[in-house]
Amino acid sequence: MRAGRRGRVPVGAGSAVVLSPDGFLLTSAHVVAGRDREGRATFVDGREISFRVAGSDPLSDLAVLRADGDGLHSALLGDAAHLRVGQLVVAIGNPQGFAGSVTAGVVSALGRSLPARSGRAVRMIDNVIQTDAALNPGNSGGALVDSFGRVVGINTAVAGVGLGLAVPINDATRKVVGALMRDGRVRRAYLGVAGGPRPLPAGARRERDQATGVEVIEVTPGSPAESAGLRGEDLIVELAGTRVSGVDDIQRLMVADLIDVPVEVLVLRGGEPLRLRLVPRELG
Repeated sequence: MRAGRRGRVPVGAGSAVVLSPDGFLLTSAHVVAGRDREGRATFVDGREISFRVAGSDPLSDLAVLRADGDGLHSALLGDAAHLRVGQLVVAIGNPQGFAGSVTAGVVSALGRSLPARSGRAVRMIDNVIQTDAALNPGNSGGALVDSFGRVVGINTAVAGVGLGLAVPINDATRKVVGALMRDGRVRRAYLGVAGGPRPLPAGARRERDQATGVEVIEVTPGSPAESAGLRGEDLIVELAGTRVSGVDDIQRLMVADLIDVPVEVLVLRGGEPLRLRLVPRELG
């Protein structure tokens, strides 16, 4: 707690969205980061209920809480895949501790990326929503809602004046939320490479009808990539039968289903195609 003009307020105050009447809440992982796995949630009807962190995933900046109550009014989840630039959205939350605040704006851009970190692991959150709805400290974890009242994003960051970012509600984040509710964590596969996009050589571009791949910049010692024989300057163009044009493509493939499962990776080494067998491990 800290002292303020309106009395003592929680240091880690943020916002959340009710997922189910029996007490599951959705918020941002950074709102509940730290050793304290418990807290208290205040609702617009005046109720104050204890909660515990059911699961947190810093690499998607999402967390699920379990409140000690029932009969809650759950929010209706939408699909950010249907959003369009210029569409009206409303940000709901508790900025600066002012409960139940609402600000309106529009979707100013789609498809943004936001880096997230957990220990040494870094991941890009894809398809982040950019809005000019006013966001302030305390809005994090709150709902970004479309004109039909459907939650299409979870407010996560203030990137500047009139520039707010929200993690989208889509198929990928629904899977994350489901895993957090069920298992308390999200399992991801791990290759052990650092890379960046690079254009394919002209011949390979014509043959594969593919403009870019991922150049391996660094291979982590002892990683699955090193065991498979990947080297610096290799150009990854295909993984597990899926075309790879950028780092995001690899990231999207690193799901739990690939952990300890042998997959084939196609690289261009010195301009020549080479197929390697790789067994991803669990990211820990």
